[in-house]
Amino acid sequence: MRKANSNMIHFILGGARSGKSRLAENVAKQAESTGNTVCYLATAQAHDEEMSQRIVQHQVDRPQHWQLLESPLYLSAALQQALESCDCVLVDCLTLWLSNCLCHKDSEFYTQQKTAFIEFLNQFINDENSYKSKKLIFVSNEVGHGIVPMGELSRQFVDQAGWLHQELAALANQVDFVMAGLPLTLKTPTVQSNALQANSLKQKSLKSNVLEEKKS
Repeated sequence: MRKANSNMIHFILGGARSGKSRLAENVAKQAESTGNTVCYLATAQAHDEEMSQRIVQHQVDRPQHWQLLESPLYLSAALQQALESCDCVLVDCLTLWLSNCLCHKDSEFYTQQKTAFIEFLNQFINDENSYKSKKLIFVSNEVGHGIVPMGELSRQFVDQAGWLHQELAALANQVDFVMAGLPLTLKTPTVQSNALQANSLKQKSLKSNVLEEKKS
């Protein structure tokens, strides 16, 4: 179990217009209220008018004094850069980053960037001296609850998003799913600790039963 003043990964996911970005921004504001500096790491690219309007709306909604870093492709490097000057980094969002990577001309680009991303998260978790009291907040779209799409790229996007979410959720301290503006907590540090303790007790019980059977 990590210490109270150690680093933190908070993963927030939900559908379109579910309120996930609002929750993430509130979590960042709460971190800021305790003296942490915040960096907003944006992954969106304005390829059309509709996306441009979405980006503008996000800019209006979040505090203007937060640092801003735009990185549609190289997420791991951007996280390291942001953490050099800020205590809390909010990434919005992972599925846009995934989409950007999958559309890259290099077919191996996403695999390379995802590997670098997961490796950095493990470094963030294990190197508490370098990242002590730092906080990462990740926002992502849950896209696996609908009809399986017909196009190959669309199916690949849904599959990769699901696998990415599973890996990130396994590493995160806290995971929240947001629907209709209401967060459902799927994982917290306390729940995680209790689950580990329960599993440990279960293993001890099984081992004890095996020993008793051998004796008999």
